[in-house]
Amino acid sequence: MKKSAMEVMQEAVYAAVADAIAALRTASGGVPNALIRDIAAIHPNTAFADLPSQLQSAITASVRDAFQRLLKAGYTVAPNDAPPPRPQQAPTVVGRGQYKPSAGGRPQRPGAGPGGPRKPQRPPR
Repeated sequence: MKKSAMEVMQEAVYAAVADAIAALRTASGGVPNALIRDIAAIHPNTAFADLPSQLQSAITASVRDAFQRLLKAGYTVAPNDAPPPRPQQAPTVVGRGQYKPSAGGRPQRPGAGPGGPRKPQRPPR
């Protein structure tokens, strides 16, 4: 049975947390007070560079493993720099003054630009 993306990510996050705890224990050298100090030093504004090197390595490996798990499960992992292009179609005139919506989902009127539809021009007198 194929796993959902949520199940795959839950497994990856659980493995990442377990690896991070083990890395913190290794970084503290087995000294309980040092372990507590290292854990207490981690807060939402902690930079990645401020973490112990063992924890940095564990996080890097966990992220790589999470992407590999998603790829093995058949999911696609791609950058989100730009959304995929949508096919653009010209509006189709259905009847007098009525337009069929284009691919964007919003009806397009002739002369409609970024500022909205243009007012009709009056002929010169």
